[in-house]
Amino acid sequence: MRRLFPVTDLTATDDEGEWSLDDLADAYAYPDTDGPWLRANMVSTLDGAAQHDGRSQPISCESDMRIFGTLRALADVVVAGAETVRREGYRPARAREAFAARRAAAGQGPAPAIAVVSGGLDLDFSLALFVSPLVPTLVLTGAGAPPGRMAAARDAGAEVVVAGEGSRVDPARAVRELADRGLRRLLTEGGPRLLGQFVAAGVLDELCLTVSPMLTAGDAQRIAGGPSMAVPERFALASVLEEDGFLFTRYRRGRHEDRRG
Repeated sequence: MRRLFPVTDLTATDDEGEWSLDDLADAYAYPDTDGPWLRANMVSTLDGAAQHDGRSQPISCESDMRIFGTLRALADVVVAGAETVRREGYRPARAREAFAARRAAAGQGPAPAIAVVSGGLDLDFSLALFVSPLVPTLVLTGAGAPPGRMAAARDAGAEVVVAGEGSRVDPARAVRELADRGLRRLLTEGGPRLLGQFVAAGVLDELCLTVSPMLTAGDAQRIAGGPSMAVPERFALASVLEEDGFLFTRYRRGRHEDRRG
């Protein structure tokens, strides 16, 4: 059974009915804001594991993937760390007819761009993600990245975006650089290290978290890792959907503040 627990502005649907793509797109619409909005989409087991055997798919479900696809279809750009791109076998985002009119009305192209965050650029630039995307892939890196690898990325057709000094990418600068290119609706799918960097930098606006009714034990990563915050930041629950024990939650920063200056 599918249930909807409205917390703010979600529109209720029939308890027994399937959520249509339009229902989901309306529920997860980006807010009307002049600045960038960074949303994360992650899945976690009951005991906090973000992966099983190194991948998120085993702890996911069909409806989670339906929401995953909807979130992608609403975004201008999908931001992912290099390790996640390698582990999950990222491919170019595709155009979806179900969202074509909505994207056109929002002034968006046919599909979101993929932006890969990588300091060392240890990436296979012969993959379809780089050589044959519908929308050119962006590579976010630091000014000190290996020049040869930068050249290889450009030769493959990717746009190299310098978003940090040395070999590291500055999370706040990455958000600004993407927004300066007209990519204001941002979606990050991790991995945990990248999400942790966005959290610690104070630039995450919204978290869409699927809570999977599974236990895994082990030592899998949680959804965010890396540097910790001096004081935990409070987010407000915006909505909850439920199906077969899976909870599809959405949290937003309690009071949105521009911290990117």
